[in-house]
Amino acid sequence: MRIGAHVSSSGGLDLALDRAHEIGAEAIQIFGASPQSWRRTNHTPEKKALFIQKSRDWGIAPVFIHAIYLINLATENEENLKKGIAALSADLALAGEIGAQGVIFHIGSHRGVGLEGKLGQIAQAMQTALADSPGRPQLCIENCAGMGDSIGSRFADIGRIMQAVGSPRVKVCLDTQHSFASGYYNLADRDGLARAMEEFEREIGLEHLVAVHANDSKCPFGGGLDRHENIGAGHIGTEGFANIMAHTAFKELPFLLEVPGFEKQGPDAQNVALLKQVRERAGGQGEGLE
Repeated sequence: MRIGAHVSSSGGLDLALDRAHEIGAEAIQIFGASPQSWRRTNHTPEKKALFIQKSRDWGIAPVFIHAIYLINLATENEENLKKGIAALSADLALAGEIGAQGVIFHIGSHRGVGLEGKLGQIAQAMQTALADSPGRPQLCIENCAGMGDSIGSRFADIGRIMQAVGSPRVKVCLDTQHSFASGYYNLADRDGLARAMEEFEREIGLEHLVAVHANDSKCPFGGGLDRHENIGAGHIGTEGFANIMAHTAFKELPFLLEVPGFEKQGPDAQNVALLKQVRERAGGQGEGLE
């Protein structure tokens, strides 16, 4: 179990590793391009090589890329669908070039027609992105908090999408805040956590869980809002994270912080240190916990 963070790659890919090292992160997540734009960032071969070298020098791994926020594989806009597929393909290609394990992304919104009406389109889009970028990098579906008509708040829906795509490269990133806010999975409670992971195993398979977005929640259980909070300052709390980190399903996974930071500058050394303390505590109390 490695504690990591989403950090800025502003100024060059390799500078993200400098920032991760400064805050004590053991793993890293970055954007491959500006998250609010379709325009791709031109990463030079030199910067890519420096990224790989620094990752090795400091032992910061695994590496994940978070896709841009504009992607909606359930959209009715054909042009935007093509752009979304191209963005995923580009990030998967970049992942292969810098040794990243995979690309984490949000499916998008069905705009009222339901998953059933968009399942074929979503699966075909993911298949196209994977085919356009062959290799080892994984395409990782992130569960959502259930806002509006967003797709992927329930494990069963994610499982259906994975089955429809039919690729061993499709994996899952579990966001603690999204799970909690959705109202389906009370990860802060030990019994709720056990039920959630039993459902995950049944609907998806724990072998497909490859990363955790470690975020406390500004909103209460079932609030339905995507609102991250610093570790211990939200409704999940350090006790909740101790339960999560003690569960055997998470013992080999990277925990990637996406919190606002105590100085409102994003994941920071204090949050990393807090989560490392919880990890140490959970390791002591979690032996044999299932």
